Amino acid sequence: MTVFEAIEKMRSISEQGQSFSFSFMSYSYDKKRSEGIVQVRHARLRKQSKKEHNRFSDYMLNYINLDTLENGSCWQPLLLTFNNEELELK
Repeated sequence: MTVFEAIEKMRSISEQGQSFSFSFMSYSYDKKRSEGIVQVRHARLRKQSKKEHNRFSDYMLNYINLDTLENGSCWQPLLLTFNNEELELK
């Protein structure tokens, strides 16, 4: 499955009020570093707030971690898995 197919499935699942799991490689553009792989066991996509909107917004994926109720975001090209299936970047 490609990254873009996974994102479409994430959107569909989120619209239905369900959750999914995914993982990604973290990366901070401002700090120019990664904290490694992040695994989110129960997530749902969320809309971007006006505060989060920046020049990279189109490349980011915004989610809520349903286990911690924390909002997060990740770079779309750095998605690694969706529901335990490895993703391809095409």
